[in-house]
Amino acid sequence: QVPLVESGGGLVQAGDSLRLSCAASGRTFRSASMAWFRQGPGKEREFVAAITRSGGTTNYADSVKGRFTISRDNARNTLYLQMNSLEPEDTAVYYCAAGSYVLGLEIKDYAYWGQGTPVTVSS
Repeated sequence: QVPLVESGGGLVQAGDSLRLSCAASGRTFRSASMAWFRQGPGKEREFVAAITRSGGTTNYADSVKGRFTISRDNARNTLYLQMNSLEPEDTAVYYCAAGSYVLGLEIKDYAYWGQGTPVTVSS
């Protein structure tokens, strides 16, 4: 089991920044590929970003490339998502996920999920 707990969401204005965190317990965090997904109002859950076990390689959805940065601190068992230049279209519940598939883009690639943290971006 890799319990995941997200934090850092909130209400911000367009152009602002937020940093989301995902705390994990257990030694398995360091052996898991990690990712962020999001689900906007009335939308399906979609891939945002992924990172390898070592943190050396990342992948991003085109909609966030250049604005969001995924990172991880394996010593602290924590995953991050730095979100800059936020847009109203980024409004969603953000979920972190862990799995064994390297840089997976799909929900099925991840076995463990957090409960989500909401982000609202006003225009």
